[in-house]
Amino acid sequence: MSEQNFDLVVLGGGSGGYAAALRASELGLNVALVEKDKVGGTCLHRGCIPTKALLHSAEVADVSRESAKYGVHTDFHGIDIAAVTSYREGVVASKYKGLQGLVKARGITTIEGEGRLTSPSTVQVGDVTLRAKNVVLATGSYSRSLPGLDIGGKVITSEQALALDHVPNKVAILGGGVIGVEFASVWKSFGADVTIIEALPHLVPNEEESISKQFERAFRKRGIGFSLGVRFQGVTQNDDGVVVTLEDGTTVEADLLLVAVGRGPSTAGLGFEEVGITIDRGFVITNERLATNVPGVYAVGDIVPGLQLAHRSFQHGIFVAEEIAGLKPQIIEDVNIPKVTYSDPEVASVGLTEAKASEKYGADKVSSYDYNLAGNGKSHIIGTSGSVKVVRVVDGPVVGVHMIGARVGELIGEAQLAVNWEAYPEDVAPLIHAHPTQNEALGEAMLALAGKPLHAM
Repeated sequence: MSEQNFDLVVLGGGSGGYAAALRASELGLNVALVEKDKVGGTCLHRGCIPTKALLHSAEVADVSRESAKYGVHTDFHGIDIAAVTSYREGVVASKYKGLQGLVKARGITTIEGEGRLTSPSTVQVGDVTLRAKNVVLATGSYSRSLPGLDIGGKVITSEQALALDHVPNKVAILGGGVIGVEFASVWKSFGADVTIIEALPHLVPNEEESISKQFERAFRKRGIGFSLGVRFQGVTQNDDGVVVTLEDGTTVEADLLLVAVGRGPSTAGLGFEEVGITIDRGFVITNERLATNVPGVYAVGDIVPGLQLAHRSFQHGIFVAEEIAGLKPQIIEDVNIPKVTYSDPEVASVGLTEAKASEKYGADKVSSYDYNLAGNGKSHIIGTSGSVKVVRVVDGPVVGVHMIGARVGELIGEAQLAVNWEAYPEDVAPLIHAHPTQNEALGEAMLALAGKPLHAM
């Protein structure tokens, strides 16, 4: 047994963990980063990056099929899934190499192996004891299933979906949230017949209701089927595929069932409870400054209740490193963290929905403007429909922005600045938005809410 001493030990090298390590190193702390697999975690290797590479391949496929309407004639020969996989893996490998170089350059000690918290100041990795003044728990998440629904065979998670060496003919997807609709979008673009099963009343159910309804119309137009408001009952599988049964007695037949019902916290068996850390349904409970109930131990990312987003994890990691260094960083509430769904169409939002704003401030104290992308020149050029909805407090700040349409994820930066800086539409309206850009749609909505619409009624 050997012992090594550090200022900070980070348990988990995903988005939150490596962000904490990088920032702490910048601040002069001696840092150890423990990772049992590859630094970068789910986001880099099995989540954000590879799925968005798939979505880009899907977009290229769609554009190739439809290129004639833009005056460009191409011969579309279908999907070469081996080549798609090579492209996707190349993107991931490049990002992984860059991250490894960055961690090394910052002087961070990387410990390979499965770590276990053995006291508030020690992490055990094999026969090595890592001792530190502070410990950050950043062990990430895993693909959930439902009680009685076993993963295996033709019932798969997103990780197995990424590894498929073929495009299925028919796919059933259990879950109409971000993961479910992104894979639905990819497979439809690749030529599959897709049906989504969602127990809640809408697809992307955490979004503004008007956005969800537009999203459903867009998916329906694309030929993507979905069943809403009906719960999953069971699934049987054989050599030919799966038969999914819903509680209303209807069935869905498919080659595969993708289970996309969310992600659970990876905290079991890592010693957290034994050390005295408060756990609730697998999640690590922290205060608003991400400190656990055990002094010196912090938690970040997907194991902390709330949004499970890589950029939330980055922010958590930076926050905790600065907190440990005594910089007293600013808290960003989950509601003000931007969200993007990278399907076709994309959905992007930040802040309160109109319904939530009305609950908080009173319906008579909230107003909104919904700008249709049909009036936006760049959106017309690239062939997308959709809208930008801005919610404000009457005579007060912008509290929510909700968007749907191709590429609207690229607009979320300005939207989150407006919400987090509590900007008034009157503050934004005088600013110049380049023409022609989709970004103008945000400017037009702000102009309308400021009482001086230009290209809107």
